[in-house]
Amino acid sequence: RAGARHYVHRAAPLQQRCLIVGSGRVADQVVERLAEAPEFGLVPFGIVDDDPHPVGAGSLPTLGRLGDLEDILRVHEVDRVIIAFSRASHEQLLRVIRAARDRRVAVDIVPRLFEFLGGSNALDQVGGLPLLSVGAPQLASSARAIKRFLDVVAATLALMVLAPLIVVASVAVRLQSRGPVLDRRARAGRGGVGFDELWLGTTAPGERELTGVGRFLERHGLDGLPRLVNVLRGQMSLVGPRPISAWEPDRAPEVFHQRRLDLRPGITGPWQVSARSDVALEDVLRQDYQYVSGWSLVRDVEILLASVPGGLFGRPAVRAE
Repeated sequence: RAGARHYVHRAAPLQQRCLIVGSGRVADQVVERLAEAPEFGLVPFGIVDDDPHPVGAGSLPTLGRLGDLEDILRVHEVDRVIIAFSRASHEQLLRVIRAARDRRVAVDIVPRLFEFLGGSNALDQVGGLPLLSVGAPQLASSARAIKRFLDVVAATLALMVLAPLIVVASVAVRLQSRGPVLDRRARAGRGGVGFDELWLGTTAPGERELTGVGRFLERHGLDGLPRLVNVLRGQMSLVGPRPISAWEPDRAPEVFHQRRLDLRPGITGPWQVSARSDVALEDVLRQDYQYVSGWSLVRDVEILLASVPGGLFGRPAVRAE
């Protein structure tokens, strides 16, 4: 009941047009509960589902399939999307969430996707029916500006303090390998914009084996120091999702990949503090998705502090090539 009162308090405006994703018994229950509780102000007006013979929610027109959702959101006035146990895959439903959030439409979920979502979601009840509220994106321009300001200040101070160490390390790399001092790796940044991620070279030209200097730099987490320059250029952040290499979009579910591009990639992130040994790519993708979906400045500070003991600038558990 307390959850229901909380939901009433959050509901604005007094009546919200709701699009139901899914069909069948659960969709029927959603429509029935909303009809029995008009005080919540949630008015369903149509359903979207890929089932060619949908059942349930029979009083509502079928407006299209999941692939039509973006067009439906553009044509119709939609205040909320309620996902009611569709037969669609997790990836398809996550794409629904992203499409709604991109148009600043709140999303409620009859709980099923907890493992894929961040920690910033609220659990409410409507007439005893649990709904997980994802809400509109929280990456406000003011928060982005604060994050960027902190990145610039911290990176500038770090470069001022570490400049002598970077110079010494660069000279050592140059003397031993006779190759380029900087290892430049193509990455996809915020919005998919490409850039070169900068590392100190740890291998000789044409070789994969680490040099003696390279082993020392990696062991002590010093080879990633040049990435502070990427931060100053606005290509990276101190904390963010893992930098994406050119080959990863082909291996990653689209919804995971696209969501990671909402923020600048980070020198460190959830993938860096959760494990120091090899970790499966799928787990890293999920961590990135959850981090971006539930992003906050407080979470960034927590990750930054947790990264220091293991070496903030060291190689990540899963390194993009």
